[in-house]
Amino acid sequence: MSEPTTQALLTSAMAGNRSHLARLLSQIERNSKVETQVRLALAGIPATSVVIGLTGPPGAGKSTLISALLTHATASFNKTAVLAVDPSSPFSRGALLGDRVRMQSHGLGDRVFIRSMASRGETGGLARTTATAIQVLDACDWPLIVLETLGIGQVELDVMDLASMVAVVLNPGWGDTFQANKAGLTEAGDVFVINKADKDGVEQTRADLQDSLSLLKPPLPINIFETVAVKHQGVEALWRGIEAYLKEAQKLGLLEQKRLSRRRRLLMRILQRDFDVRMHAYLTSEYGDNQILGALAGSLSIEALRADLFEYIANVDKRPR
Repeated sequence: MSEPTTQALLTSAMAGNRSHLARLLSQIERNSKVETQVRLALAGIPATSVVIGLTGPPGAGKSTLISALLTHATASFNKTAVLAVDPSSPFSRGALLGDRVRMQSHGLGDRVFIRSMASRGETGGLARTTATAIQVLDACDWPLIVLETLGIGQVELDVMDLASMVAVVLNPGWGDTFQANKAGLTEAGDVFVINKADKDGVEQTRADLQDSLSLLKPPLPINIFETVAVKHQGVEALWRGIEAYLKEAQKLGLLEQKRLSRRRRLLMRILQRDFDVRMHAYLTSEYGDNQILGALAGSLSIEALRADLFEYIANVDKRPR
């Protein structure tokens, strides 16, 4: 039996075939040409899904919290897709699948779709193809997409560019390093969660958070919630807070702004990737190498090299194959 084409997989996935959706996402991760085909096929389809991003330091309990939220999320949106960015395997370069394993106990059947994505060394806490995966899930009629970042530091904040709202998940005691972190994570969140709130240090962490958040001027008030995700404590209140934020953000037009931001983010990534490919072709060509040597020897100025590089990039498609 022949392998389905990219278009056939996309058509089937949009018709509700979960197996073909999973295969399509795998192909997008592995093959940039497939990703380009899919983006072209989906061009012009308006984005309608709500994307909730969860970020925070390692060990904060993001996966457990998402699993606990799924019951409430599916009650509100009927269906929920989860994109969990995992570290890459050093052998296969694929996702290590830890998040997906931890979430499989949700018991909600076909109303939940969980996908692990390999970071493949990307900075920013997301995978290279995360934006395209969101576009695909949106087109496949998943009204809510929950995006979990890799969680490898306070600067891993690319989720802000893709999500309708961001929930920052912390633990008690995070305030011990608060001054070093607040310029990153506290500026990213629309909602804050102190998970593992049955541990010591909750009051101090809340006080530190409130102190830092008081310096910001967000379009909507930022609320802090306390949860013990493994026991489902505080999870329902958190979900009500998320719903309240989304409702108010919709009224103010913030959700539409963020949808446009997602489109811009995807556009800039595509342009950057194409530029990188063309620049690499220049640098690895005999002609480009000679130009670099000329600049190093001082016979060609940096400005002239830059102008030559840009001219090469602009005309690369016109060159004979």
